[in-house]
Amino acid sequence: MLTPMAWPILIALTVPVTGLLLWLHVPAALMLGPLAAGIVFAAAGGQVRFPVSVFAVAQGIVGCLIARMVPLSIVGDILGHWVLFSFGVVSVLAASCGLGWLMTRLQMLPGTTALWGISPGAASVMTFMAESYGADIRLVALMQYLRVFLVAGIAALVARMFGVSSSYGAAAIVWFPEVHWLPLGETLALAIAGPMIARGLSIPAGAFLVPMVMGIGLTHFGFMTIELPTWLLAGSYALVGWNVGLRFTRPLLVHAALALPRILVCTLLLIAICGGIAALFVLVANVDPLTAYLATSPGGSDSIAIIAASTDCDVSFVMAMQTVRMIAVLLLAPVLTKFIAERVKVPPSG
Repeated sequence: MLTPMAWPILIALTVPVTGLLLWLHVPAALMLGPLAAGIVFAAAGGQVRFPVSVFAVAQGIVGCLIARMVPLSIVGDILGHWVLFSFGVVSVLAASCGLGWLMTRLQMLPGTTALWGISPGAASVMTFMAESYGADIRLVALMQYLRVFLVAGIAALVARMFGVSSSYGAAAIVWFPEVHWLPLGETLALAIAGPMIARGLSIPAGAFLVPMVMGIGLTHFGFMTIELPTWLLAGSYALVGWNVGLRFTRPLLVHAALALPRILVCTLLLIAICGGIAALFVLVANVDPLTAYLATSPGGSDSIAIIAASTDCDVSFVMAMQTVRMIAVLLLAPVLTKFIAERVKVPPSG
């Protein structure tokens, strides 16, 4: 129910959960706390008005954060390791398509639901196309949201296992540092203009990608300095977390209750396969384990960016791989999934 007290209640839920995660030194606690609180709030029937434009700016700020951390040499990273990047992207796509096909053949979910829901990205596109191919779009949507939630949560656990620099501990946080107002104004302008440009040009996932790419170029050539005080990052992280958590509404969960175990199996299998691909990166290319895992995580690029920024991994490598994979998924996953959906022979039910 939408009430005037909805936002205060959501914030009241978020603060203690986030505080606990910070105390436990969980990576990306400022995002995971709001995400968990959003799930509890939405599952209990709570609703808030969540303007799309505000979330787009939050994504833009996360893009600016990554632009500040990633040098222009990210292009060189991609070109210099094109075989590795190609293998990583193709492997994740092949794993999702193969797993979706197998689960569709086994009828683990109605119709071609698993095929559309297992896609490692392009959530809105896959959900929109799914209904035309006999899939349950509510289950597809839940699979997509659950994938982002599980990827973020498991990635944070993996980051915790491999250790996080003590500089990111809760005691080290300075919530209101000294602010340089001109760079802050430039940063906010980029975070606002980037999503507007992306929307005008219809660039998928552009609210995050456009500010990131523009920020890398502008900072590299000295045209701007990115200024991101802690309070601004915390607010942006909260919006990213809430955006995922608040999608787990009570009607959606009730509808998916019987299928939820199978959806978990589908999603965890994909994450495990991607973990295997990461292990190959470690063994064959000598990539450090945390960097390899975050780079090959299937989707949730803005969440992975926040987690990577809170660890000592190679952020440039992670974001280069995530960006290439995101573009490949947006371009190829809908086409491949449609191709398989038109040819898969779904056994009759019963």
